[in-house]
Amino acid sequence: MTIWTAIFLLLGGVGGGLLSSIASMASLASYPVLLAVGIPPVYANVTNDAALIWTSIGSTISSTKELKGHWKETWFFTIFTVLGSIMGCILLLSFPSSVFEKAVPFFITFSGIMILVSGKHNTLNTEKQPTWLRIVYLGTLLIMGAYTGYFGAAGGVIVLVILTYITNEKFIVINAIKNVISGFANLVALIIFMFTSHIYWLQAIPLAIGMFIGGYIGPAILRRVPEKPVRIFIATLAFVQSAYFFYTAYLR
Repeated sequence: MTIWTAIFLLLGGVGGGLLSSIASMASLASYPVLLAVGIPPVYANVTNDAALIWTSIGSTISSTKELKGHWKETWFFTIFTVLGSIMGCILLLSFPSSVFEKAVPFFITFSGIMILVSGKHNTLNTEKQPTWLRIVYLGTLLIMGAYTGYFGAAGGVIVLVILTYITNEKFIVINAIKNVISGFANLVALIIFMFTSHIYWLQAIPLAIGMFIGGYIGPAILRRVPEKPVRIFIATLAFVQSAYFFYTAYLR
């Protein structure tokens, strides 16, 4: 690997880290970078996951202010996504990810819409939510953990939507919690894939360094940007990614 390739991966990682910590869309930057340096698609996906962990580490360190007083609920939500991630990895080892490919564009489009819609209400109060509804939300987190381990495309955006409806916290706090629980779901998937697939560690290292930097910078940017433009930005990226996956699943 040349120094220019390493710099290319580093910059791609910074972009991926920023997109992940702000908009849960790291793969829009990092995955194409891995393909561009010649890594096959299946292994690029796994290598991307190996580097993506460092985005969560960077964003968590940078978000200690937002996470203060919220660690108990963060760990509680993490349990569901981690268990789901284990289930998803088992499914991936048993069935091809192409099973999900035709449904993914619609999942992502729905998530983009919900990111916009969920920002228009301020009346949610989790203390007044019926028990059955909270069980549904937590079950959905379990499913999304499985989705992250099995396929993963825009999984963070969908988790962000679920957390918006399951807690009353400000968007920047919800985003910080999302970064933590998604990070653990990815970590579990990575540990499993380390023993079942091939990771291009040499390329993953500069990508991971870039992702750590981008993940650390992301929360600082969110503190200085109004919530509405951020939601619009996330939704726009979701629709772009949805269109791409629709093209690959139905038109290519």
